[in-house]
Amino acid sequence: MSETLSINDLHVSVEGKEILRGVNLELRRGETHALMGPNGSGKSTLGFAIMGHPNYEVTSGRITLDGEDLLAMEPHERARAGLFMAFQRPMSIPGVKMADFLRHAVSNVRNPERKEGEDLLPMREFRKELRSKMEQLRMDPEFARRYVNDGFSGGEMKRAEILQLAMLRPKFAVLDETDSGLDVDAVRLASQSIAEIGGREMGILIITHHDKLLEHNPPDVTHVMLGGRIVESGGAELAAELHKSGYDRIRAAHPEAAAAEERLAQEEREAAEQFVS
Repeated sequence: MSETLSINDLHVSVEGKEILRGVNLELRRGETHALMGPNGSGKSTLGFAIMGHPNYEVTSGRITLDGEDLLAMEPHERARAGLFMAFQRPMSIPGVKMADFLRHAVSNVRNPERKEGEDLLPMREFRKELRSKMEQLRMDPEFARRYVNDGFSGGEMKRAEILQLAMLRPKFAVLDETDSGLDVDAVRLASQSIAEIGGREMGILIITHHDKLLEHNPPDVTHVMLGGRIVESGGAELAAELHKSGYDRIRAAHPEAAAAEERLAQEEREAAEQFVS
């Protein structure tokens, strides 16, 4: 497969504060990449910038999908073009059942020209596919009748995100700390599910602090982010090193990025102090 998600010299600011300072990354469909780094290094910011979150201002650089300028697209247009993001803290949508939400989302992605209220995926076809995916993910059928993330536990929210991934079948998926807040067994199940769903059909960028989510999804490439930049890239062995030894070697090898990381952390501490006072 030749589809490619390319990020070139990306700079992103939030509320006037520069977070990403020249990120370069190329993800091909069928590849799995891990993005690791300390808290506050810019990992989630990259995911939100890719999807077009309005609070994340791209001040320079490019993001393209098969040469098409993603920055010229609205978030829903990026989703229809084949992008997906599993959020670290998904929003709840009281009153909207998971099945209804998924039927509309799947219809929009598979028929990008569809007008709202027209040409929904046939109910019989949709139910058959949804039931199959839920069986694959070992989910109770009752889950589909619940309101989206309303009253869900942390683990249920993450499983709901993985179900969306399974149904939408994007070209590229950004998984933002899908393992956060999960116990060991739940992380293992999530890892297995992502591997079964993604296979070589998707390009997957896994944002994580740990290696457990990578157990069944060994990365073709591991990237290390520090101070708003990707400072090192390697194979699966780099992810194992970071999990075992932390980031001391990375900080020592990249003092400029480490200094930028400390400045951002200090600014966040000062902002928190002002808020409290």
